[in-house]
Amino acid sequence: MLDLRSRPTVLIVDDAADNLDLLSAVLKDEYRVKVANSGERALRQIYSDAPPDLILLDVMMPGMSGHEVCRRLKANPDRRRIPVIFVTAMDAAEDEEFGLSLGAVDYITKPISPAIVRARVRTHLALYDQTQELERMVAQRTGELSESRRQLIGCLARAAEFRDNETGNHVMRMSQSARLIALAYGLGPATAELILMAAPMHDIGKIGIPDNILLKPGPLDPQEWATMKLHATIGAEIIGIHDDDLLRAARSIALSHHEKWDGSGYPAGLAGEAIPIEGRVVAIADVFDALMSVRPYKPAMSLDEALAYIRGQSGRHFDPAVVAAFEACLPDILVLRRRYLDVGDTRAEL
Repeated sequence: MLDLRSRPTVLIVDDAADNLDLLSAVLKDEYRVKVANSGERALRQIYSDAPPDLILLDVMMPGMSGHEVCRRLKANPDRRRIPVIFVTAMDAAEDEEFGLSLGAVDYITKPISPAIVRARVRTHLALYDQTQELERMVAQRTGELSESRRQLIGCLARAAEFRDNETGNHVMRMSQSARLIALAYGLGPATAELILMAAPMHDIGKIGIPDNILLKPGPLDPQEWATMKLHATIGAEIIGIHDDDLLRAARSIALSHHEKWDGSGYPAGLAGEAIPIEGRVVAIADVFDALMSVRPYKPAMSLDEALAYIRGQSGRHFDPAVVAAFEACLPDILVLRRRYLDVGDTRAEL
């Protein structure tokens, strides 16, 4: 028998204690079994440093449904490859079809057959292992291509800097800060690295804004401001629509980093969690660094003034959970800032 520590881990998610006990009893002899009685508790385990290898997920739960848990899991590059098997009393064909469309690998209806549960878990864990090995081999062979892609994105980002008042140090500080915030938020290292690489493209759309507006040293009038706001959609159009994770993240950030938590942002007026998480993270990193940076049209704020603004905009401009993550990694952000300071910018000591 395998040592417990070397066994695959199966997370069972169900709001009914009887179902948790039954499935645990079916699987405990072959696997490490963890349980969660709500979608929220399941996500905490999924995003932990020891995520499960497979998830058995109920659909109908109070609060966050199994469908929503699956959606969030599949939206996270660090965790979306974890196989999900729905275990539910919803046995209509359309229910199964919908569950599979969310990214689940299988669908088991209640009441369960222990033999079927064991067989499905064993099969999908084996497929998961094979998939991971294939992905490792592909990643090893495409390293050079990934580096070329990063360099190309860096070139495009520098092209935008040449037309703007922002410096290369701002873009570097903002991107690195966004990575720190993503990690503090719990997105995981792969997603944080993706945000780091994609964030420099956030303002690529400013290439399409006329110089008399982009470089104006004073406030913009309403018509000029309406033109300036087009840079978000222009940026998304420049990047285009791709299957590649990095380019998809870059497009999302370019399009969404000016959206606001309360729905008052642009270009789409998205609100709350309808705003992609990468856009919410980059928004606070970008604004904080800009507040403390000198521009031809404004002086740099002090650290206290910038923090007061960020905190005052929690729940309005910014996602409160992202603000909390920003506060948690603020000392590291300030170290980064001091290391790459521009002339006239706020040094910022805690």
